[in-house]
Amino acid sequence: MTIEIKVPPLPESVTDATLVGWHKKVGDSVTRDENLVDLETDKVVLEVPAPTSGTIIKIIAEDGATVKAGDLLAMLEEGEATVAAAPAAETAEEEPAEPEATEAKGAVKTSPAVRRLLEEHDLDATMVTGTGKDGRLTKADVMAFLKTGDSGDVTPGDPAPAVVDDSVTVGLARKDQRVPMTRLRARIAERLVEAQHTAAMLTTFNEVDLTEVMALRAKYRDTFEKTHGVRLGFMSFFAKASVEALKRFPVVNASVEGTDIVYHNYYDIGIAVSSERGLMVPVIRDVDQMSFAEFEKTLNDLAKKAQDGKISMEDLTGGTFTISNGGIFGSMMSTPILNQPQSAILGMHNIQQRAMVIDGEIVARPMMYLALTYDHRIVDGKDSVQFLVAIKEQLEDPGRQLLQV
Repeated sequence: MTIEIKVPPLPESVTDATLVGWHKKVGDSVTRDENLVDLETDKVVLEVPAPTSGTIIKIIAEDGATVKAGDLLAMLEEGEATVAAAPAAETAEEEPAEPEATEAKGAVKTSPAVRRLLEEHDLDATMVTGTGKDGRLTKADVMAFLKTGDSGDVTPGDPAPAVVDDSVTVGLARKDQRVPMTRLRARIAERLVEAQHTAAMLTTFNEVDLTEVMALRAKYRDTFEKTHGVRLGFMSFFAKASVEALKRFPVVNASVEGTDIVYHNYYDIGIAVSSERGLMVPVIRDVDQMSFAEFEKTLNDLAKKAQDGKISMEDLTGGTFTISNGGIFGSMMSTPILNQPQSAILGMHNIQQRAMVIDGEIVARPMMYLALTYDHRIVDGKDSVQFLVAIKEQLEDPGRQLLQV
């Protein structure tokens, strides 16, 4: 029985997706629920699983294609794996193979197009390593062999073999490379520009002495990990301190909708994480009701999903406040951009030992600059400054987080 593989329903507000890449090719056997292909939207990467076990017999949409919900992607023959079928859907680099392909100057099966190429350059098929299915030679294999310079018989129009004279130092050629933005990168760019055009963004700074946090973390780090099965990081301290500050200054936890200010009585904190696809901000919900261990476990799970490309739309939406830690990359100070429609974002930075005056004496302390970018349309400068002071107090005296004072 032949089964159609179609684009699944896309997330709300997403109209189309880009086919990033197939994990299978024509003739490959697949098992039920095995991921066949990745589809990238401007927000998440979706996996398309096999509805049943069988064999891919035809691929309709190739890599890079733009597809919509319900579009046909491929055809699957249900049942046990069979010999590669429907060769017409092979990739552009590999020409269709005849059912009984003849041999070209050696006991290696080749397609007609590959045989012609071998004959044009007077090559023995056994000289070239095949990378196709079951070791089959492809046109790309032959061209790659020609590029190595192992064969001097290259006709006009073929890529010239690379010849290097070890006695001469050759400078790098100047060239430009044009690469289209990924959908996620384009969406990030769009949102950043939108934020700058919409909000009246202003940034205020402060610094925090992390001596007590680092001492507390060092004292209980091993016990915490053994007890809860997760590392005690710095982010949980900052998230908890932020929640206490948000409770004191509700407007910083608010959002703007048209001409309305929407206040939230819950604390869903977005944590910016880096992935190969770009920056993502998964949301940890009800942080005020979480223990440190629960927060760290949830953050680890979401970060892994983001890095594996398995983050969902639900994971990325609905935050009321955002924290971004540029310090892990060595940043000393920055002005983060709002994650609209939120009214503020906290920027963490690198921890450095700096000379500080404590009780009239100069001592070295682990210091971090904090930055709060806020929407000045609804957040006053006084509130923003006092908000950072509240975070500073919570971090410089971690006991306050336990007592909520």
